[in-house]
Amino acid sequence: MVEDDKSKGPEHGDSSQPPPNGGRDAVPRNRRSFGQFLLGIDAFVDTALWHTGSFLRRGLEGYDAFLRRFRARGIWKALAEIGSESVTWGAVGFVILLAFAQPAMEATRSSDWRTTDDFAVTFLDRFGKEIGKRGIVLNDTVPLEEIPDSLVKATLATEDRRFFVHFGIDFLGTFRAIVENARAGGVVQGGSSLTQQLAKNLFLTNERTLGRKIKEAYLAFWLEANLTKQEILKLYLDRAYMGGGVFGVTAASEFYFNKNVRELTLAESAMLAGLYKAPTKYAPHINLPAARARANEVLTNMVQAGFLTEGQVIGARRHPAVAVDRSQDQLPEYFLDWALEEVKKLARRVPALARDRIVTVRTTFDPALQKQADLAVETVLRENAAERDVKEAALTAMTPDGAVVAMVGGRSYGESQFNRAVNALRQPGSSFKPFVYMTAFMNGYSPASIVPDAPISIGGWSPRNYSGGFSGPVTLKNALTRSINTVPVRLAQAVGRDKIVETAYAMGITNELKISKSLPLGASDVSIIDMAASYATFANGGFRAAPYGILEVTNGAGQVIYDHDRDEVAAKRVLPADKVAEMNDILVNVVQNGTARRAQIEGVVAAGKTGTTSAYRDAWFVGYTGNFVAAVWMGNDDFTSTRRVTGGSLPATIWQILMNYAHQDIDLTLIPGVDPEAYHITTKAVARTEEENRPAPRLLKRQTQSVLEEIGEALKAIAPRTSAAVQLPGGAEDGVSAQ
Repeated sequence: MVEDDKSKGPEHGDSSQPPPNGGRDAVPRNRRSFGQFLLGIDAFVDTALWHTGSFLRRGLEGYDAFLRRFRARGIWKALAEIGSESVTWGAVGFVILLAFAQPAMEATRSSDWRTTDDFAVTFLDRFGKEIGKRGIVLNDTVPLEEIPDSLVKATLATEDRRFFVHFGIDFLGTFRAIVENARAGGVVQGGSSLTQQLAKNLFLTNERTLGRKIKEAYLAFWLEANLTKQEILKLYLDRAYMGGGVFGVTAASEFYFNKNVRELTLAESAMLAGLYKAPTKYAPHINLPAARARANEVLTNMVQAGFLTEGQVIGARRHPAVAVDRSQDQLPEYFLDWALEEVKKLARRVPALARDRIVTVRTTFDPALQKQADLAVETVLRENAAERDVKEAALTAMTPDGAVVAMVGGRSYGESQFNRAVNALRQPGSSFKPFVYMTAFMNGYSPASIVPDAPISIGGWSPRNYSGGFSGPVTLKNALTRSINTVPVRLAQAVGRDKIVETAYAMGITNELKISKSLPLGASDVSIIDMAASYATFANGGFRAAPYGILEVTNGAGQVIYDHDRDEVAAKRVLPADKVAEMNDILVNVVQNGTARRAQIEGVVAAGKTGTTSAYRDAWFVGYTGNFVAAVWMGNDDFTSTRRVTGGSLPATIWQILMNYAHQDIDLTLIPGVDPEAYHITTKAVARTEEENRPAPRLLKRQTQSVLEEIGEALKAIAPRTSAAVQLPGGAEDGVSAQ
């Protein structure tokens, strides 16, 4: 049978027969393969998306079905709602905590954070005599294993019994402290772990804020992650402040017991461990009974913690530690604290000091002036504190070039280490007005310029004078002498408050001044040391007087690594000499005829300005002579009002007592631009030799002085080689000598 060729399919036909459409539908094999590959990818993606969507849909349907079946009621529903909200707000809170922690973590970036600002400094006064020590020796002085076991146990029992269990924060201990404090109605237990306290000592300040506590917690975790428990404990023992200006148990052992820390007894260890809570309150050289009572509590803690038995501590209870008697040590604690901070600042720009951290520093400190400053403050407060409702005073005295010679940071260093002379920020009141007048003088005004003392209103604010009335047109000299309020406000309007701020900064104010309507009346906070430095610019003729307390620094090898005269640049002129002379003339007039008459020193030209703030919260007197400058502040730490304490009363009295003593038997330097005779002030010679006659007594009447001179002449005739000294009232001394 013969097959018809037409019945053959394409697969059986002649392969040479051309495809339909002349071959236009033919596709190359490689192009067909690539297209199929793309189609495969598209199909895979579509399928994956479809399956994913189906999975999610089934999951949501299942979750929805579960919720329909889950019908919580009553307490379970409330717990579920609370749990849900807790998770949500917990997440938000965690983010906020991280934001708070970021600034704290910046401190850990320093590669030498373990040793940053650690110095062992021996301080000398300006004459080379030792006045005290500050700082701590680095961590390798006494290894942890050589510190007595009794001291380690006393520390842990008192500060952190679960130290080796927790990871930086003891949540159980914190909860227990909260309960005990609530039960007692006050703070009787601290909730911070030992690691948290170390974090504060290393990186933070003592401010009591929520932000600081959050930073402290994160830094505690960081310390636990980067150090061993033994390293943390060792750092804590070396860094804790132990009162008396010493840091660490090694220094405290030598200071309080005059012995090496390795030799401490159980009673002594308990007394040292009791200092962590409040070193100034329980320091044995200040309050030995309180220190012993606290040590007894520490022994109880050791028994309760299971570290010792009652039988093991009974001996320490019956025979408490005896501390070295330092009641006669009159250490300039506030000055030493400030001087140590100055050393730290200096180390940032003197590489040799940054390397040699065991140094001896000769300071500008004058022990005689410090003693008189302490006496003046204590005498005035003792006589007036109760009656005038004033509890605190602070003082900074310096030479006109800025060398700090005395510093009183508060009435009692034992009760409060806060240095009000340096760290307190208070409103200066009218003592700020010289900045306003000086700015006016540099912008076309003069002391003879007349400005009306009349009512003025700025945006609803109307300043009033202390007297309650107005004087009409007055000269600027008269206005500043009488401390009129409306005149500096008008001057500020005329010259611009921004220029006043620039003048204050140039003269020595370092804290930010708020430009406000009340700025000319001293409404912005300043520090006492800054006010003294600013007025020193008047005393030295117009040069910036940056406060300094370090004259020379030598390392352990005796090499001088810093010398103030050698390494510091010359003072920069910031005020015109002629304008300074005009201001000095006015401020002398304030003391002679104005609000500061109590600051007058017989035979010495003195200048200055009083300041009293609203409601008598702050009282100031900042004054100077050609030899010394001092700023005195009085008030209360809690900003409560005093009983009408003004700058011209108690502060001026303190200033006068100190300066009257400071100018005994010294060569007087005149205030630039001031003629003593214009104020009928008879001063002793500016320069004299040892053989010249000593100045006449300042506190005697002329008749009494004449009698003493006659006695002196008689003594010369009777005993040519005998000399006598007659002690005069008020501390003046008349030397009657025979040649």
